Amino acid sequence: MANTYHQVYIQFVFAVKYRDAVLDKTWRPTLLGVIGNLINETGCKTIIVNGIEDHVHCFVGLKPIVSISELMKTVKAKSSKYINDHQLTRSRFEWQEGFGVFSYSQSHVNSVFQYITNQEEHHKKQTFRNEYLEFLEKFNIPYDERYLFEELI
Repeated sequence: MANTYHQVYIQFVFAVKYRDAVLDKTWRPTLLGVIGNLINETGCKTIIVNGIEDHVHCFVGLKPIVSISELMKTVKAKSSKYINDHQLTRSRFEWQEGFGVFSYSQSHVNSVFQYITNQEEHHKKQTFRNEYLEFLEKFNIPYDERYLFEELI
């Protein structure tokens, strides 16, 4: 789009269904690269993708014509397909329904990048659930605890 200038920084956070710790360290870097490429294919710019066994953070320069929901739908569907096609998990892989999305200004890019880079260290001290609740509270996002996470019964 001519004469359209933008600077929209978004962090997405999404979890493995039931928050199963199945994103194995041996193949997780490849998966994170696949997710980064899927984001880039939409015309958005991947700044960093990182995560641990049960969830992923994506920091993205969002292109204004790309819908946040469509971006996440594509990323989650195609990355699930990648995991299942390559039989990386013992059973059929799925992402948790939904996601968190948080916006940042240019002045926050470096600190968000560093935060996502240090996920393994960070999660030695804090659970994913607590991290996610902290994001929701920090960004003043109203939520219903019943719908935050699907638990395995």
